[in-house]
Amino acid sequence: MAYQEMLYDHSSVLITAVLFALIMLFNEIGFRIGRFVQDRTDKEVKTLTGSLQASVLGLLALLLGFSFSMAMQRYDSRSQAVIDEANAIGTAMLRIELLPEKYQQQVAASFEKYLDLRVAIATIDLTEREKRDAYNKQTSDVQRQLWSLAVSAADEDPRPVTTGAFINSLNGAIDSQGKRNALLQMHVPEPVLLLLFIVFISSGGILGYSTGLSGKRIVAPTAFVSFLIAMIVFIIIDLDRPKRGLIQVNQAVMFELKESTARP
Repeated sequence: MAYQEMLYDHSSVLITAVLFALIMLFNEIGFRIGRFVQDRTDKEVKTLTGSLQASVLGLLALLLGFSFSMAMQRYDSRSQAVIDEANAIGTAMLRIELLPEKYQQQVAASFEKYLDLRVAIATIDLTEREKRDAYNKQTSDVQRQLWSLAVSAADEDPRPVTTGAFINSLNGAIDSQGKRNALLQMHVPEPVLLLLFIVFISSGGILGYSTGLSGKRIVAPTAFVSFLIAMIVFIIIDLDRPKRGLIQVNQAVMFELKESTARP
């Protein structure tokens, strides 16, 4: 049974806004509790509360750095996968000239269709599963067609330096497509994000409790810091969402390949 993610189908803007609202809410609750127990708390407890606050903020910083690093690594891997696939397809299309002449035109036409499908699917959101499934099915059909033509060409010309070289490059193109599809499904584990959210909200509550104990309220600085952290969380979520959001993998190399291989 496939693991169903809870957060992925929701807007990153909505998640960040709710997270910011929750931290401000818990900050207010913590402040009111702190004010309530202020007169019943001695100086030592206030000092310990400050130490606890520092510990939670340190944990928050650690989780933010860890989550950002994971999201950035996945983004870089997806970017590299696009480059690798474009290179693999480009190499295979160049080696079409090594095939027996009667196969070259048909293989070139199939590869152009294949490249069109790979360029088109790059713009489709991963949440549009039916549309992506349809494109993936067409891609698989073209791959089988190309492989069938390669096998026929190999029967006619089995030399490894001609048809064999094309088959190797075709295999590389197919493998690169599978790797790219797999990387699209790799996200920062949702439990890590949920833990980050919990620590984020808890830090707001503890900060509010600490200010309540001191009797001095600092709304603007607290809101500003919370907003900045929320923006970092937004970037983490956005980096982790290919095909949607503000930060997307650059597909320019695939478009350039399509333009350079287009037949007049």
